[in-house]
Amino acid sequence: MFDTLLIANRGEIACRVAATARRLGLRTVAVYSDADARAPHVSACDTAVRLGPPEPRASYLRAEAVLEAARRTGAQAIHPGYGFLSENEAFAQACAQAGIVFVGPPASAIAAMGSKSAAKALMARAGVPLVPGYHGQDQDPALLRRQADAIGYPVLIKASAGGGGKGMRVVERPEDFAGALASCQREAASSFGDDKVLIERYLQRPRHIEIQVFADSHGHCVHLFERDCSVQRRHQKVIEEAPAPGMTPERRQAMGEAAIAAARAVGYVGAGTVEFIAEPDGRFYFMEMNTRLQVEHPVTEMVTGLDLVEWQLRVAAGEPLPLAQEQLRLSGHAIEARLYAENPDKGFLPSIGTLAHLALPPHAAFANGPVRVDGGVRAGDTISPHYDPMIAKLIVHGQTRDQARARMLEALAATQVAGVQTNAAFLARLMRDPAFAQADLDTGLIERRRASLLPEPQPADAQALALACAAALAQQDQDQDQAPGPWSARDGWRLGGRSGRIFYWSGPAGIQAAVLARTPQGLTLDTDADPQAGDGGDSRDTDAGRRRAGALPFAWWARRDETGALRISATLGPRSWQALAFWHGQTLHLQSREQWIVLQRHDPLAHAGEQAPDHGASLAAPMPGKIIAIPVQAGQAVKQGQPLLVMEAMKMEHTLTAPADGVVGELLYGVGDQVPEGTVLIAMQD
Repeated sequence: MFDTLLIANRGEIACRVAATARRLGLRTVAVYSDADARAPHVSACDTAVRLGPPEPRASYLRAEAVLEAARRTGAQAIHPGYGFLSENEAFAQACAQAGIVFVGPPASAIAAMGSKSAAKALMARAGVPLVPGYHGQDQDPALLRRQADAIGYPVLIKASAGGGGKGMRVVERPEDFAGALASCQREAASSFGDDKVLIERYLQRPRHIEIQVFADSHGHCVHLFERDCSVQRRHQKVIEEAPAPGMTPERRQAMGEAAIAAARAVGYVGAGTVEFIAEPDGRFYFMEMNTRLQVEHPVTEMVTGLDLVEWQLRVAAGEPLPLAQEQLRLSGHAIEARLYAENPDKGFLPSIGTLAHLALPPHAAFANGPVRVDGGVRAGDTISPHYDPMIAKLIVHGQTRDQARARMLEALAATQVAGVQTNAAFLARLMRDPAFAQADLDTGLIERRRASLLPEPQPADAQALALACAAALAQQDQDQDQAPGPWSARDGWRLGGRSGRIFYWSGPAGIQAAVLARTPQGLTLDTDADPQAGDGGDSRDTDAGRRRAGALPFAWWARRDETGALRISATLGPRSWQALAFWHGQTLHLQSREQWIVLQRHDPLAHAGEQAPDHGASLAAPMPGKIIAIPVQAGQAVKQGQPLLVMEAMKMEHTLTAPADGVVGELLYGVGDQVPEGTVLIAMQD
């Protein structure tokens, strides 16, 4: 085997590959952009080489810079991870020409599967079933529209060279086709350098099932069973599990044989994933083949006990597969959840910022424990608009699916993040959701269960307000310790009298007040929420939830734990609650078993006299990003919901629509401009 490996990637996959390479005794080389100079994957390797600025096109996608780094460090092999150059035919070919081992399939296999339309034609010849659709080379928009009309709506437009949900749109009506096509083509060109698309019938309530395949250069090919990746948002996977719930041995064999046939049809070598779409009646169709390791590969490792990265390295070094098909076994059930810096309440928009606090569950060896954590960031790192906003992957294993689901809830409860919004609370709701618990899965599950998984923002309940006040008092005590003396005391003591103060909190549904009073009998707290709802019950939009309970006896305590988190307890009347609290400036992150909530400390006096500029029904940037299209002009009348502007952030397009009927006033920015979050982009007129 080679002795020096360069890892041409970043984040958790770079850390993952480095760990396996070290275990095998290999010397490792990291590459990094300026944004990742102090990233964990850099310190995980023996040597590191700078590639360039943060933009991927100026750093991680510069094939010549990666090859030069390999030459300078004496690396004999390059592991591309996933994303970036992992499915780049030209890069694989350049490695071969430079005498460097590309840890992946031959360039010919990448080329064969790189175009979805060409791959489908190849699969049809190999006898692999296909979804009805158009996979041709003619990309004339009028022809594509006619093909969609002939297939019948809804149809799915997909980037021919794509993956990861980029360049993909579901079109429900003929009149929406042109706009969706243009958006897909822009996103495909930006992400993959190829704007070709294909069109397929959009299946109703399908499941997304993929088969892990592995082949060596000696003619052996096996499948390592299946993964169910049906739970998705915006065509991107949220939850993956293995084995697929409800999979019969007969269907597993049929899908495995189809996947091996697909791999053999292109002379495949290395790790690959053959993705299928499956209908409720058991029929399945080839979607695409990803010629690389997948983000969700850990669930396969957990149920097989194998290290797929080690297999990759051994196969790349010319060794035969370690096991034959009949030697492979499934054991138990594994679930993976992707912890993202994003806001599910705002359409899963990425959340940019600094990880002020990060603590993840205790990590077990990759296949030897009930919980595994694959992460590539640490506290103090920045979630930037340049890369995917994934913080970590939580992977759990159990003897049964229910046991694995329970362990995932435990892992989520032990996950602590402050400084950015995350999808942790959403993931916990998903694990508890009856449809998910009963394995009633399909790619539309999140939208189908939207009311319970993505509830409308509600006022903070008594539990949250009491815990927030306790956290504020704990922070005050900490400040007091740093500036001792009677003049800095802020405990509200009065000689023989009452004292009070008001805490204002800005939360999901506006500003709320909690009145803390000190009486001769002790502290009281008066909130506008029903304390009986603070046990996780639902007080939303009910008389009980709206009524003022009045001042109730209040007590609290707080202490720091070993992770630096503030553990607080609050008692209000007869009820008591505990939570973890994290301060990031004036923003408070509260986490308990019942809820994750973010509240902002609000000071009315600090903003007295301020008046926001009047932009009417203006359109503001929901995140940092680059403007890539403005399909309207100043003075144009628009309807509510009409597209006004398209932004690109985190390698995805986000279309911003008119908040109300009106007239476009002033276009404050142009195509190509990079704008920060909250910037007013278009001023609207009534």
